[in-house]
Amino acid sequence: MISRPEGGARIHRKTYRFRFTTMPQSLSKIYVHLVFSTKNRERVLGDGIRRDFHSYLGGVLRGVDCHPLEINSEPDHVHLLFELGRKVALSEVVGGLKKSATEWLRGAGPAFRGFHWQAGYGAFSVSPSSVEDVREYIRNQREHHRVRTFQEEFRMFLRRSAIEFDERYVWD
Repeated sequence: MISRPEGGARIHRKTYRFRFTTMPQSLSKIYVHLVFSTKNRERVLGDGIRRDFHSYLGGVLRGVDCHPLEINSEPDHVHLLFELGRKVALSEVVGGLKKSATEWLRGAGPAFRGFHWQAGYGAFSVSPSSVEDVREYIRNQREHHRVRTFQEEFRMFLRRSAIEFDERYVWD
């Protein structure tokens, strides 16, 4: 196939054909630290629902073959550490979690009737040697947020992971 991009140069593209063979095993262990916020960082996730809410999120993860390792929330955001199932895409896990959690929260009482999550999320890979440190970090959210806002924390994660971002599009 030959195409001409702007400027008129010719580019030759090869078509590759792959031959797939069945592998006897498909093995993976991918740890994900997932963070997302309530819409406009509204502080609505109170202590009264935390335990049941975390349990519910863990059940949603298990339902898509992801193993939850640590879940914690603050009034305006959630942190989850889990093993990503080998047959599911991260975007599907996040979409399912947020949708299910929204339905669960809206059923938790009138205070959540108009509840929404922010549109985006942050997902960060975690090396096996760092899993315990991340678990500890997630457990100690209350302590971290005495000195750092969610937005400061999220920017820190983006910078540490070398993720380029535009402030105009990170928050909603």
